[in-house]
Amino acid sequence: MQREAGKYLFDIRESIASIEQYLGHKRDFDKYKASKLVRRAVERELGIIGEAMTKLLKVDNSIRISNPRRIIDLRNWVIHGYDKVDDVIIWGILTKDIPILKAEIDEIIGNIPE
Repeated sequence: MQREAGKYLFDIRESIASIEQYLGHKRDFDKYKASKLVRRAVERELGIIGEAMTKLLKVDNSIRISNPRRIIDLRNWVIHGYDKVDDVIIWGILTKDIPILKAEIDEIIGNIPE
């Protein structure tokens, strides 16, 4: 694996860790929805994840991630369609898709030879 690909994987992992920190241990949709600061921070991290995924696939398209196109499309939606971002959809992504992505990234990073 190229060094650059590893950087993007670590960027994705860091953004996921940041999202987890913003949401805390007790994930509560009402608190998420009530906090513009947290929503904006999460949306920014999702944008970073999508951008890193775009760059990752350009440098190494052999890396297997579930639904990479969907991740990239999410980035574009959050960045360019900011006025149409739906908190319910984002919450679904945070609770269903991000844990899967985290597991995949951790597995890939864990298999990088030292």
